[in-house]
Amino acid sequence: MTFRDGSDATPSDAELIRAHVAGDREAFAELVRRHRDRLWAVALRTVGDREEAADAVQDALLNAHRNAARFRGEAAVTTWLHRIVVNACLDRIRRRQAHPTVPLPEGNRDDDRPSAPEPAAPTPDQDTVLVVREALAALPAEQRAAIVLVDVQGYGVAEAAAMLGVAEGTVKSRCARGRARMAVTLGYLRGNRNDGGTVPSRSEAARPLPTGPERREPR
Repeated sequence: MTFRDGSDATPSDAELIRAHVAGDREAFAELVRRHRDRLWAVALRTVGDREEAADAVQDALLNAHRNAARFRGEAAVTTWLHRIVVNACLDRIRRRQAHPTVPLPEGNRDDDRPSAPEPAAPTPDQDTVLVVREALAALPAEQRAAIVLVDVQGYGVAEAAAMLGVAEGTVKSRCARGRARMAVTLGYLRGNRNDGGTVPSRSEAARPLPTGPERREPR
């Protein structure tokens, strides 16, 4: 990217924001290219639905595009963008909970016959991924968002707190409660069953269960 002054130096995120506010039409697009993958990953895991996640990211980026002049540099640009995306996701989750969809009536059973071969049953690994996703989706929205940022995406507690706009202690508390809920549900995934074929006890299941990559130290 080349600045208006002719410089070819790679601009920082903050410089891109300033260039966008000054009227550079390429600056915001470059910012989106840099961060869209992580923003999309956070939205998808927070909302749990691809279409909803795509709409949330689109809403968030439009919001950021229109309100870039309000960015004061008090936090990193990535933190600012993540906060807008997470808020858009939480808004969609709350609206969905307030206005749940009603399933359509079942059609004629003859019309329900598959027109193509049924897909193969999921492999054990795929099955585990689906169960973990379901357990994550079952968490309250605020706990889910904290778990996604800290345990799935690997952000530090301080970064996640800035993204969520809450205190660090609140993030820790939400993560702890979310992990406890998920551990009870997913306790049987903690390694192989023992020789007696028993499922881990409730106390064993209550131990924190990793749901993503190793956590990074706060930057």
